[in-house]
Amino acid sequence: MGSSPAKPGRALVVGGGISGLLSARELAAAGYEVTVLEAGTAWGGCVGSHTVAGLTLDSGAESFATRSDAVARLCAELGLGGKIVPPRPGGAWVQLPDGPRELPRTGVLGIPANPWDPEVRRTLGILGSLRASLDRLLPASVGAGAGVTSVSALVRARMGSRVLERLVSPVVGGVHSADPGLLDVDMVAPGLRAGLRRHGSLAAAVSAQRRGAGTPGKAPGSHPAKAGSAVAGLDGGMHTLVDALVADLRGRGVTLLLGAAATTISRSPADWLVQAAGTTFHGALLVVAVEGPAAVGLLEQAVPAVAGKKPAAGPDVKLVTLVLDKPELDRRPRGTGILVAPQTPGIEAKALTHATGKWDWLAAAAGPGHHVVRLSYGRVDGASAQPAGPGTDDELFVAALRDASALLDVRISGEDVRGWDVVRWRGALPFAAVGHRARAAEIRQACTAAGGLAVVGGWVAGNGLAAVVADTREQIGRLTAA
Repeated sequence: MGSSPAKPGRALVVGGGISGLLSARELAAAGYEVTVLEAGTAWGGCVGSHTVAGLTLDSGAESFATRSDAVARLCAELGLGGKIVPPRPGGAWVQLPDGPRELPRTGVLGIPANPWDPEVRRTLGILGSLRASLDRLLPASVGAGAGVTSVSALVRARMGSRVLERLVSPVVGGVHSADPGLLDVDMVAPGLRAGLRRHGSLAAAVSAQRRGAGTPGKAPGSHPAKAGSAVAGLDGGMHTLVDALVADLRGRGVTLLLGAAATTISRSPADWLVQAAGTTFHGALLVVAVEGPAAVGLLEQAVPAVAGKKPAAGPDVKLVTLVLDKPELDRRPRGTGILVAPQTPGIEAKALTHATGKWDWLAAAAGPGHHVVRLSYGRVDGASAQPAGPGTDDELFVAALRDASALLDVRISGEDVRGWDVVRWRGALPFAAVGHRARAAEIRQACTAAGGLAVVGGWVAGNGLAAVVADTREQIGRLTAA
């Protein structure tokens, strides 16, 4: 009489952000009995929600990049495929020291595909476009070598400082909260340097990436959309993805524990052991899905090869959300939002999102004349120190009113505010510093060698939901196949 196949066993996931929840789903699908341990009081990590003036809003990520179908496929699997929505047309702007400009539509990280595009030329000036166009004459080897290269080093070498200061720095600061001189281009723009080697110029590499981008309802290769539109969101907010994931996990019998902060990780001959909430949890497989410094701190005793390899903490980012009664904003003076060049005087915010100008579902929920505006503060500069800026909630509120008035060119006072909130992300955003990619690879190699162990999350995958979702699935696939 034959015996039935043995069940795979137990698996533990430390961290309940998107990467942790998705890891649990993949492990459960492979037959494991899964427990997820989350230190906080809510699931989703940087994909969260809060209620302001009666509106349930995203408190973190509010869109995902559409240059891959990773997030769209996950949404479809969770029954959210019909909820994917594009942003409203109108595009994003950039605030420069000499005034606002429309952000060119044909860019990646602000790097233009065509230096002579009218929007690019208006932003750079004739001399700036001339310098940028030299990119097509330079040997492909310039900036495409094997060595680690920062975003600013690549852009300055290929296209000059004008492109860097007026286009790339505002975009990188808005997306990554950091100086482009600190960021590894291969982490924040994967495949761009490979495209440079293949196509012969940075502009051609950007153009190729843009042609490969897909937006809902738009065929790849069609006329380029406005800047800021190579993203999509979910009707109701990105936080609904977390709700769907949690419901899916409960349906699969996954044990979900909030307020269970992992304090130590060790190894027995048979299992990984995690101490959390006064209990020892056992698992044949372990996935660590917390930010980089915390992950290495938890693992360095059980996996000595990772000791001393803690990555830099991410920037502290503060998001100020204002719900306004301001019919003057119905005309969407800055499209979906505006990025701020670091050298712009008098403005402390690094970016502003006009959320009701970006998402039709939110404009409908807010009602006529009511608007949701979100400003972000905090950026790692070239000296690896964060500018002081407003600190308390009240200081941030005052700064947000002043900055929103300047950026939107509409006077906004406290009397216009129906509700507001400040959300702080302390070191939670991944910081892809130069050298980080190699360090992350070494950490992963050590974890693979330890057996039954994987690390996932934005700090190893790269910034953005698309990168995290694709990487997490790949890593858990390897873990369960080993």
